[in-house]
Amino acid sequence: MAILKKNAFSRRVPDLVTEELVAVLSRRASFEFKQLFDIVHENLRARNAASGGEEMLRLRAYEKLQNLVARGAVRKTGKKYKGLPAALAAAIAPQNGHIPAAAAAAASARTAAIARAAAAAK
Repeated sequence: MAILKKNAFSRRVPDLVTEELVAVLSRRASFEFKQLFDIVHENLRARNAASGGEEMLRLRAYEKLQNLVARGAVRKTGKKYKGLPAALAAAIAPQNGHIPAAAAAAASARTAAIARAAAAAK
């Protein structure tokens, strides 16, 4: 029996749903899934990346959110979800060497907040 060798190059595109979930959960607020999905859906529509229908997108977003909870990047308390910023950055960074725009924006916002706090302390 011959073993087939796969020589084709497979390129995975960045996961935009996870990027948006991380961007929204990086804010220091708790969200119920309905609120969270509404924000993520609007952001994806603004980026022209919401394809496949709203229900399918809702299922994908819920699955991605549960994966983030399982990884420890998001804390679930009752029906509310709250992101843990350091864990979110670590969870999204290793995607094919691609640094998502959401993670970069969260990092730059965090750096700016630290700089403002340092300037206010002087």
